Amino acid sequence: MNEKNFMSSDDIRLKFSQAMSAMYQKEVPLYTDLIELVDDVNELVMQQQADIKQQLINTGELERLAAERHGAIRVGTAQELNTMRRLFAVMGMHPVGYYDLTPAGVPVHSTAFRALSTESLNISPFRVFTSLLRMELIEDEALRNQAKQALAKRNIFTDRVVELIECFEEQGGLSQEQGEEFVLEALETFRWHESSPISKELYDQLLSQHGLIADIVGFKGPHINHLTPRTLDIDLVQKGMSQRNIPPKDIIEGPPRRQCPILLRQTSFKALEEAVNFTGEEGSTVAGTHTARFGEIEQRGVALTPKGRVLYDQLLNAARSQLGATPNATNADEYYQLLSQAFEAFPDDYHSMHEQGLAYFYYQVNEAMIDKASSHQAMDELISNGVLRIEPIVYEDFLPVSAAGIFHSNLKDAQQGGYRESSNQDDFEKALGAPVHDELELYRMMQERSKEYCIEYLKKQVSK
Repeated sequence: MNEKNFMSSDDIRLKFSQAMSAMYQKEVPLYTDLIELVDDVNELVMQQQADIKQQLINTGELERLAAERHGAIRVGTAQELNTMRRLFAVMGMHPVGYYDLTPAGVPVHSTAFRALSTESLNISPFRVFTSLLRMELIEDEALRNQAKQALAKRNIFTDRVVELIECFEEQGGLSQEQGEEFVLEALETFRWHESSPISKELYDQLLSQHGLIADIVGFKGPHINHLTPRTLDIDLVQKGMSQRNIPPKDIIEGPPRRQCPILLRQTSFKALEEAVNFTGEEGSTVAGTHTARFGEIEQRGVALTPKGRVLYDQLLNAARSQLGATPNATNADEYYQLLSQAFEAFPDDYHSMHEQGLAYFYYQVNEAMIDKASSHQAMDELISNGVLRIEPIVYEDFLPVSAAGIFHSNLKDAQQGGYRESSNQDDFEKALGAPVHDELELYRMMQERSKEYCIEYLKKQVSK
């Protein structure tokens, strides 16, 4: 098959994210209400703050603002994770980052499948945060064996989607017809199931260990547990949820509110309690409920350098340590105050962040000031003269503490303590069947490519 006849992976991903959104809105109608709220807030912000709208235009993000941002799933075995990697590869999504959530009391380690290039992200930024259960953290050996047996019996992929994955790998792509069929078949893996293949007794035992273990082992597949629109003002969305009868989570996760947002802030509405039929004796069913699925909101800021991440972690830990408790509804105001005070040590303007090497930026030529350029000027001088402008590179990844906070707020259990087991990226990558990409290196390369382009362009203009 001629490569020109292949449906692009970016287009497959875009169609898949749209289909996923439609399915999830049908399954969780409250999520539709959340999308409408976020759209209203984004429109208001752009009306009131022209500079933010211009920034979105400069970085190519305006058109993708309303696009689905990310979802999250949880798988139970190495084989499931490995096949999931191959499935996402069809959509141009690759594993980026390693996240160990065990220190925060969540028995998984994770990666994010996403596009790698700026161009692909601008077509569709959709990514899926994917967690693998660390089976060894189920303390009860008999229960651990039962969980293994339950997972061994299930197949979370349709036969046809596996065939199409193999077709993609053999051909180097899928035809338009195959790509559209792939979207429909892949969607089945993420669909909600109202019936459980395990008994209510086993479910309750798993739940007593950790709500997330019950969520992974107790179902036919890794139902999407949330989808996420992007907002330009998460604080307005947090206030707006209560006004529209959408029950908000108690705390916005991540850094405090800033003039120049950094990394990622997240909140959500509380997970729904949904009816589930568990497997009983001789083909009977036993009625029960499960709580896992919710709607999340994200506000993304500039990606930080290793130096910036160290400072971020120090300030976040300082605020949490000073609070002396897990942030919740009763101490929310105190926590936000402590967080804001701690982050006074982090510059809140892009030029200071750039000068101190705390964040990553695109360099862009200001054509109106190009007559001030000369071949011997350094980058900082070109920026100060207005020949070059800097635009923030948006952080496309996740934060372990924030992810754990979201998980905890939407699980039945209240476990917050960490596990003794250390992170194990080697085991995760072995299960995955591939190394994960270093997200910081990706941002560094984005910045470097934009720098090289500007230098070459200015050289040509100056020599004319």
